[in-house]
Amino acid sequence: MKLLNRNIEKDESGSVRLIPEGPEDIWHAYNLIQLGDQLTASTIRGVKSETKTGSVSTDRKRVKLTISIEDVFFDTYACALRIKGRNIVENKYVAFGQYHTLDLELNQPFTLSKPQWDLISLKRIEDACDITKQADVAAVTMQDGLAVVCLLTQYMTVVRQRIEVPIPRKRRGSTTNYEKGVLRFYDQVYRAIKQHIDFDVVKVVILGSPGFVREQFFDYMMAQAVKTEDRVIIENKSKFLLVHTSSGHKGALEEVMRDPQIKARLADTKSAEEARAIDNFYQMLNDNPDRAFYGYEDVSKAAEHGAIGTLMVTDELFRAADVPTRKKYIQLVEDSQASNANVLVFSSLHVSGERLNQLTGVAALLNFPLVLESDEEPESDREN
Repeated sequence: MKLLNRNIEKDESGSVRLIPEGPEDIWHAYNLIQLGDQLTASTIRGVKSETKTGSVSTDRKRVKLTISIEDVFFDTYACALRIKGRNIVENKYVAFGQYHTLDLELNQPFTLSKPQWDLISLKRIEDACDITKQADVAAVTMQDGLAVVCLLTQYMTVVRQRIEVPIPRKRRGSTTNYEKGVLRFYDQVYRAIKQHIDFDVVKVVILGSPGFVREQFFDYMMAQAVKTEDRVIIENKSKFLLVHTSSGHKGALEEVMRDPQIKARLADTKSAEEARAIDNFYQMLNDNPDRAFYGYEDVSKAAEHGAIGTLMVTDELFRAADVPTRKKYIQLVEDSQASNANVLVFSSLHVSGERLNQLTGVAALLNFPLVLESDEEPESDREN
């Protein structure tokens, strides 16, 4: 993401002008945009015109619109963002108050105006414009006939391609059809890796499977690379990390991220801190539950006592359509930061974020044990 202009007043109202440069930037924009905000962007619109002979023709023109946002839709697979709202600046092509849907496009600037910019939104812009925060981990989970190619960034686990190839069963006395099916499958996975993984950016490529599928595929890939003189694969051989998974589905990445061998290799990647934090939370919940809280009520009470060491929140909570709900989580972050807590905002599209969502989306590791008593003692206790 590239920041072109930032104009925020002392009362926290104002606007920013940005250019999304990659699919992940569209995801950042989705997290920035809220209902009631104003968005200015260019769009293609059909414009009807009447000729001197009375015939009507429609021309497609690029026009600049400013809308008051009423609906936002994000397509996770296509990384496409559509924003619907009423036009609030009349022009010769679109009347004031008329509805229009804007599609945010890569490399096309847009201006987002808000009545109030909170610290979560401003931090997201800062992170999105940091060129070092790019996809630096790739993963291929596979089993016989099924493979999923993913890119892992700090914010997203993006499925780039799902490959399914029917593989005939082995027959007694002949394995020809089975072997042909396996080779077709391996060839498609090999092509997908070459198409979707940028080895100039990616530091680690995880190959995970049950059984020996990963080893057999890796041997095939390297043999093909030598045969075809594929220098990219040959020179990046050391980046491939072969690990066991229970299946070839995307969900297997959760168990992969808990593997100590994987943690060591991913120590310098952006997704490692979140993975370590959620693992530490579960460990603390098991060993010392008075230092591991989850759920808004308990975590907010811990914040009141200045007890939070690490606060973990999913970005989904900051997208709540209910303004009071969104504001209470922003306040929780501010209160935690005031006591020098480390705040981690997890992406709901990342494996670690999916794990945090299972804990209501908010959890905290405390600096010291904290026992929360009920506001009112049971009546039998008072009588004693």
